[in-house]
Amino acid sequence: MKRLAYDIVIVGSGAGGGAVAQELSPFCHQGVRIAVLEKGPRLRDDEFTGRELEMAATLYEDGGGFLTADGTMTLAFGSTYGGSTAVYTGTSMLPPERIIRHWNVPGLTHDDLICRARKFMAENNVHLVENHLINQNNRLFAEGCWKLGYDVQQFPVNIKGCRGSSLCNLGCPNQAKQGTDRVQLPRAEQNGVEVITRCEVLTVGEKNVTVRVTEKPAGGKGEPSTWEPGDYRIDVKVVVLCAGAVNTPALLLRSGMGRRLPRLGHGFTAHPAFIMVAEHATPITNFVGHPKSFYLDQFTESDRFLLETCMYFPFITAKSMAGFGQPHSAFMRAFPRLQMILVLACDEANAHNRVTIDANGRPVVHYRFMPEAIRGLIRGAVTSAKIFFAAGAVRVHMPVARNTTIEAADAALLEEIAAAAEFKPGKVPVSAAHLQGGCGMGSGPDDSVTDSFGRVHGTPWLFVADASLFPNSLEINPYITIMALADRAAQRIREEAPALL
Repeated sequence: MKRLAYDIVIVGSGAGGGAVAQELSPFCHQGVRIAVLEKGPRLRDDEFTGRELEMAATLYEDGGGFLTADGTMTLAFGSTYGGSTAVYTGTSMLPPERIIRHWNVPGLTHDDLICRARKFMAENNVHLVENHLINQNNRLFAEGCWKLGYDVQQFPVNIKGCRGSSLCNLGCPNQAKQGTDRVQLPRAEQNGVEVITRCEVLTVGEKNVTVRVTEKPAGGKGEPSTWEPGDYRIDVKVVVLCAGAVNTPALLLRSGMGRRLPRLGHGFTAHPAFIMVAEHATPITNFVGHPKSFYLDQFTESDRFLLETCMYFPFITAKSMAGFGQPHSAFMRAFPRLQMILVLACDEANAHNRVTIDANGRPVVHYRFMPEAIRGLIRGAVTSAKIFFAAGAVRVHMPVARNTTIEAADAALLEEIAAAAEFKPGKVPVSAAHLQGGCGMGSGPDDSVTDSFGRVHGTPWLFVADASLFPNSLEINPYITIMALADRAAQRIREEAPALL
């Protein structure tokens, strides 16, 4: 095993890792050695082809097919330079005051998070989508909401020079999305931070980490790692874990820290989601323009769901629709006429849902659909169908209905259809966005894993700076909130640098 030494090691290069790397990078001018260790590859700009299966296999953990322990829900998260910021749609939302108040983390205030979040929104060029990039798929959603009197809102997104390819979830082929791969990581590298890709962190020891660097597969995308393939032990002074809500808890569990941190892995939550599809009589623009321009969140408190515009390409669309045979085929043949809405349930953390590891140390996510989340998905499906029909759709695919195809003539029966809806885990195709929790913040080791600055209880040199910090659901797209929390961790490291470094 090869031996190396760094002052600061950051595990993961997504929203948290990129932000921490940028904020700590001025230390490099003082001779401090900083490395970002990223499990996934780093692609050249010309390798973002937009081909669905090809890019999913390259940019996502398990090719986008990571499943919960019982196989009833797919978890989608990035594994590449820039992490999930390279494969999401750029939605950049401020954390809600009522959520941060509900978290009740000592030392964490909403005003502080907002101040930090706005800094990153300015850095990443966050603004409302330009009018010419709003396609009919999005406009129909807004029109349907307005007709029904719903309070539809427009997403702020972090794009610059968007050409409307609609390929955000497959990695922007035009480098328009301003994730950490385009903003924070390049700035950090300019200051002297090293980013090592294809580098998986196996364990965290006492001021050391063990890692495995893998060789670029034959014919695979991305650059080879800058380190030779093999196993390494890296002696460190500070470790910042930013590997995400699945991999960060798993790494700490693999490192034997569960014995003194009883809450480690607990509190995992997400936004269970499925796609609603509607057919219109004539073709609409759906797979050009920005895919996610509007959202509806007025039902998050009452009915525990939110709706977002979305557009997925043929394979994901087919996989995400319930049923088989002619009804399924009919909607797929109508692809140029399809309007889509993403239904997301706001799921609270509970005693069952958590991250563990198997006998080989690989992460295992235990997830059970709680009644409130199931109700949220069903109410979200009904509301989506109402929006579709108000916008002129001729038929709707509702994955929770007994008969999944609902004609416009039956629009008045939607509440009756909802009352008879069935949600059977494994039968309804559900994927989860916005994975959160597992290393929740709090006051001490009995109720949490870290303090409000992400420092792991009892370990002054070890920090967490990703969505695993969330003690409960954020109920919105978490990207900007992760960066704000990462900024707090970086601040604490800077303040204590004389003692830590």
